[in-house]
Amino acid sequence: MPVWLREHSWRQTLTAVYLSLHLRGARATPANIFCSEQYLKVSIPPFLFEAILYAPIDDTNSTAKIGNGNIFFTLYKREPAMWDSLTLANAGKEKLQYLRENAVLKAQEKAKEETEAKKITKQEHKKYALEATMKLEEAERKRIEDLKEKERQKVAKELEFWKNQQKDADKYKSIQKKGELNQEVEPLKERKNEKMNKTRIPNEGTSKIRLKSTKGHGSCSIFSQNLKEEQLPAPRAAATIQVNFTPRVFPTALRESRVAEEEEWLHKQAEAQRRINSDLSELEDLKEEEKNPDWLKDKGNKMFAMGNYLGAVNAYNLAVRLNSKLPLLYLNRAACHLKLRNLHKAIEDSSKALELLTPPVPDNENARVKAHVRRGTAFCQLELYTEGLQDYEAALKIDPKNQNIEKDAEKIRHLIQETMQSS
Repeated sequence: MPVWLREHSWRQTLTAVYLSLHLRGARATPANIFCSEQYLKVSIPPFLFEAILYAPIDDTNSTAKIGNGNIFFTLYKREPAMWDSLTLANAGKEKLQYLRENAVLKAQEKAKEETEAKKITKQEHKKYALEATMKLEEAERKRIEDLKEKERQKVAKELEFWKNQQKDADKYKSIQKKGELNQEVEPLKERKNEKMNKTRIPNEGTSKIRLKSTKGHGSCSIFSQNLKEEQLPAPRAAATIQVNFTPRVFPTALRESRVAEEEEWLHKQAEAQRRINSDLSELEDLKEEEKNPDWLKDKGNKMFAMGNYLGAVNAYNLAVRLNSKLPLLYLNRAACHLKLRNLHKAIEDSSKALELLTPPVPDNENARVKAHVRRGTAFCQLELYTEGLQDYEAALKIDPKNQNIEKDAEKIRHLIQETMQSS
């Protein structure tokens, strides 16, 4: 037998009815609620609530909210009017049965119509997606064809240009061969002329002139070549150019740098290296990158992401021994201690990180927020809610738009109020 839920309260306006139903500790879901135009049912075995409403409502826009062991209904009236009561008075079993069956049938028809509408909408979406895909494929095919045509035209132009170059080269070779033949034929003609001149008996004047002319003609190219060689400049003498550079450790020029600050930085680096070499003599077997604090920090981050919190703590410990001035090492180690429930160590590391994150500048805002939140979380887990709230409020001052921190701070305030009331 069901247990009827009788505890409810309601109020109304001209357009809406507000109903609050107490669930007696039962847990409800939207599947336990059924609402139609004039029939309302809440079934949470073994509890049951049924109501035939006084007048029809707009079941499409009406809402139901579940929370704090109650269900809050907002039922919008189909016609604005004031109801005499929430339910219909003097409703017999037959009318109740009729309204229930009618409501179920209407709900089934409505669900069927919605399913059909969703099916039609889904088919239209599929059709649209198919058409869009076909258009994209057609555009891509056209683009590829255009690229192929451009490449084809480009290759055709290059081939035509290469053929023209080959023709020009063949013409040049043929002209060059003809010139060489002419150069070989001219000395033969000159020798033949000289022999002809010797066999004749000419006048002295004419013979001398001809001899001079032949000599000049035969030796012209040699003289011109010698003249050209004399006109060329002599080779440049080899020498060594001395270049002196400013002895600098930093890449900036001396006039642009701050010598005192750079020397201080070099001194700190030398001191850190000397301390590493003297204090960590047991790490001689490690590789060079394993002695780098940044490399150890990245390794600790990877271990933390994999859930190996003890390994991450060991990596951060070694990195802190190598360089104790990096605030992120303490901040990350504090996160590991929170996971391992080492709350006092988490507070110490967060405080040390906040000491190193000075002065407060926009670049270290995120790190300072994390440090305050982690220290505040550790304080709250130690039930030191006042100190934890101070850290959360400090984080909110740095990042006032962070809603998560604001929610956590509000929870801590409620805990403090409850603690004060209980005491």
